[in-house]
Amino acid sequence: MKTYRIPKTDLVVSRIAYGCMKIGGSWDHEPVAPATEKAAQSAVATALDSGINFFDHADIYTAGKSEEVFGRILKSTPGLRDRIVLQSKVGIRFANDAYKSGEPPRYDFSHDHIIRSTEAILRRLQISHLDILLLHRPDPLVEPAEVARAFDALQSSGKVRHFGVSNHTPGEIELLHRHVRQPFVVNQLEFSLAQPALIVEGFSANQSGTGATSGLAAGLLDYCRLHEISVQAWSPVGGGRLLKADTTAVSPLKEAAALVAKLAKTKNTTPEGILLAWILRHPAGIQPIIGTTKADRVLASVKADDVTLSREEWYSLLAAARGKNVP
Repeated sequence: MKTYRIPKTDLVVSRIAYGCMKIGGSWDHEPVAPATEKAAQSAVATALDSGINFFDHADIYTAGKSEEVFGRILKSTPGLRDRIVLQSKVGIRFANDAYKSGEPPRYDFSHDHIIRSTEAILRRLQISHLDILLLHRPDPLVEPAEVARAFDALQSSGKVRHFGVSNHTPGEIELLHRHVRQPFVVNQLEFSLAQPALIVEGFSANQSGTGATSGLAAGLLDYCRLHEISVQAWSPVGGGRLLKADTTAVSPLKEAAALVAKLAKTKNTTPEGILLAWILRHPAGIQPIIGTTKADRVLASVKADDVTLSREEWYSLLAAARGKNVP
């Protein structure tokens, strides 16, 4: 698989990454079922065999079980840790976290929570350090100085090499950088043909009644490119809404799914290959994070690395998904 270097790091990563959100099975504290762990092992092995070397986690994924499963895969495969890039995220807390009643779902960028969560990640993965740690979703109560103190401690102790954010706007990133001295090397964002706001807002900003802009999207992609922040796309196939031409999704996604299927047939590839190639075609070098636990879907996805979309095909897909041409 083709690779690129994450700016401001020495990390050379596959253009497509594997997201480990689902590999732990259920989102509870029940033990991982043997069938679930076997499927995870198969999907991860297929990703590795396909050239994927970047694996994305978060401390909350299936209540920590996803990292535990991946930790056992690492332990059973000598030398694997040295061949891959590992990323995880902190900052989201569930309701009644730590089994305390009455606590709401919340975000937490406090120094103690960042440190405690990162150390727990390392224990579950059975590793000494993360290559990248992300702040998962913006915390309105963030104290940037606390984040800076936590990042300094994690970096100086060798527990985290690089840092980034997820779902953050330019303003939120700038606020953190009032105190945080480490460069942010990643911003992980929702982006797909079914959710193209990051690019649509650029040419729709001066068009009334488009309904295309959002607070998150405004100027974000250009900001990341200007500041050499690598963009990762979560949910890159839009939750599967565009994978079948006979989808029951409402128009225009139904028409877009038909075009995806047509191009897949023309280019002798898969619908997943077309959808991910649409993301890869963007000059920002956006890295899709696939999240399937099925080995065959991994194989269908990595075909995107060999697909090239013309400018005309790229815009045709965008127009179909939006139900309108560019203004």
